Amino acid sequence: MAESTDKNKEDELAGTEQPFVAHLMELRDRLLYCVYGLAVAGILLAIWPGPAGLIDMIAVPIRAHMPPDAKLIAIGVFSPFFVPLKVLGMTSVLLALPWLMYQCWMFVAPGLYSHEKRFALPLIFFGSLLAYTGIAFVQFFVLDKMFGFIQKFTPPSVNATPDISSYVEAILSLYIAFGVAFQVPIVVMLLVRFEMVTIEKLRSFRGYFIVLAFVVAAVLTPPDVVSQLALAIPMCLLYEVGIIGARYFTRYSKPPAEEGAAADPADSSKT
Repeated sequence: MAESTDKNKEDELAGTEQPFVAHLMELRDRLLYCVYGLAVAGILLAIWPGPAGLIDMIAVPIRAHMPPDAKLIAIGVFSPFFVPLKVLGMTSVLLALPWLMYQCWMFVAPGLYSHEKRFALPLIFFGSLLAYTGIAFVQFFVLDKMFGFIQKFTPPSVNATPDISSYVEAILSLYIAFGVAFQVPIVVMLLVRFEMVTIEKLRSFRGYFIVLAFVVAAVLTPPDVVSQLALAIPMCLLYEVGIIGARYFTRYSKPPAEEGAAADPADSSKT
């Protein structure tokens, strides 16, 4: 009886369709909100610590392995102006990342079922936290070990004075690589949730993923052992975290129809 009533139950999204123009207007509003969030983040960072302060912060790892009086150099004519602005823009995106992801969720939320909305916000929070963790891992651990490793191979007759533009490009690429790579648990949980793969297959794929992680690390990081290991090993650990979290995540985000179907056999056995 319960099964028949569930089949006759109307779709909760029925009648909520909107015309194409309404979707465009909603998209425009969400994009404007994203721009407003980026503008607020940029203004706050411009006030403190400022573009110069941001450059000083990201230069700490490499300056720790340079002579006390040594400084980064600017080869390009406009580098002293554009590089700080580039760092300010990238940092504004990172600061406003939860807000940007929230706006994306608000745009697609009307087309989601209630059980899908239930796990969207935790994923946004967890994904932002993982991205920040990856970037902090680069700033406070990877760069220090990487530059220390590289400095050991610098001949005494060579004075290593990196260009600020090339340095910023190198570390920004590392920030992006680690921030994206640290999303492995999110990807694993979504693959299991949408039944694209099972937990058993993920476990059997573990050995192949380890090889894949080292290949990805070799491609995305500079050609030094330290940064490659620093990316590959956390990816392998986060893969295991994703497998563990997928079991609880699928149970938490199960649609009501599946929960009712799971409960029906027990009810029928009682009758």
